Amino acid sequence: MPDQKQADAPKRIQGASSEFVRDINRRIVLNLIRTRHPISRADLARLSGLQRSTVSLIVEQLIAEHWVLEGPTGRLPRGRRPTFLRLNDERVIIAVDIRPVQTTVAVADANGRFLSQEIMATSADPDVLMRSLTQSVERLIGGSRKKKVEGVGISVPGRYDHSADRLVFAPNLKWQDVDIRNPIARATGLEVTVENAANACVLAAVWFDRMEECRNLVVVTISEGIGTGVWANGRLVRGLNGMAGEFGHVPLDPNGPPCGCGGNGCWEVFGSNRAALRYYRESGVEPGDMTFLDLLGRADQGDKRAAKALETMARYVGRGTRMVVAGLAPERIIIVGDLTRSWHRFGPVIESEVQAQVLPGGCVPKVIPAYEDGMARLRGTVALVLQKDFGTLAL
Repeated sequence: MPDQKQADAPKRIQGASSEFVRDINRRIVLNLIRTRHPISRADLARLSGLQRSTVSLIVEQLIAEHWVLEGPTGRLPRGRRPTFLRLNDERVIIAVDIRPVQTTVAVADANGRFLSQEIMATSADPDVLMRSLTQSVERLIGGSRKKKVEGVGISVPGRYDHSADRLVFAPNLKWQDVDIRNPIARATGLEVTVENAANACVLAAVWFDRMEECRNLVVVTISEGIGTGVWANGRLVRGLNGMAGEFGHVPLDPNGPPCGCGGNGCWEVFGSNRAALRYYRESGVEPGDMTFLDLLGRADQGDKRAAKALETMARYVGRGTRMVVAGLAPERIIIVGDLTRSWHRFGPVIESEVQAQVLPGGCVPKVIPAYEDGMARLRGTVALVLQKDFGTLAL
């Protein structure tokens, strides 16, 4: 047995292996090419702080792996002309966005550009949707034979428990304990990653909207329900069983309307698109099959009841956002959803409510509308798949 002196001796700290350091340097270079391309080797060395010889070795490896391509040469007053580098857009990702009404399946390159897509109705039966979804993914893979498919990323309007590999909370889908990942993984042989829709929007903001320098932000997605994705201290927050960020199901009024989660008066029953349509109906108008976009159009055409319904929705969006400000103190709050098309109506009301909540010593976070044509979730799934190669480094 070890003597007491050995037992009391401090444990030796394990240093980083050379392989670990090489992996970090590789990801630094790859992310710089992703965010700054076209870029020369000399600029990579300058921005990364790495030796030029180290950068050259990494770049040659990335070219050999077909991650990076060499492009045109630049011009300098004298000396050797630099060769510019860019990501290989022949490496693609299958991006899937499941929503309560419709599901979108798309092919995107590593730069987040979408090349093709299919749209299908979201069946109330998860087994039916999974069969249709698998067939769609296989079709798009078949149409991308000349390209290297990196994997499949899936966004879901609910919470996905990664340890159990199950969708565990999706009140607007009315699904429970559904295996989304494995059927597609078995059918395609590809790596499949599933993430909550709001978390996917966080990744889209950090990866593609140049938010990487912001270490504390919250994305609020507003559609049929309300979701929140949290980026704290430069990392995505999932919480126990993937349930972090469910502010949409915190009651604003316990005596309010019933919510799909089984509770009453949750934030999303007051601040969602469905809530705005309910306010319009309660004003004495029968909206029929009207959509939220139709309601925005009526308000723009001078319908005062539609405008009032949207104002009420905006007020509750702002009041709910107060919880986010008080609980997380983010630097920025990004609002994602169709309501951003009428930001002139929603923005001033939401910002006023948020400013009213800031505590002494706190700062007012910037509230930013995401004008993204409904693609933030899909772009987030692209980032989700690429993380295995690019890592989560904030550059």
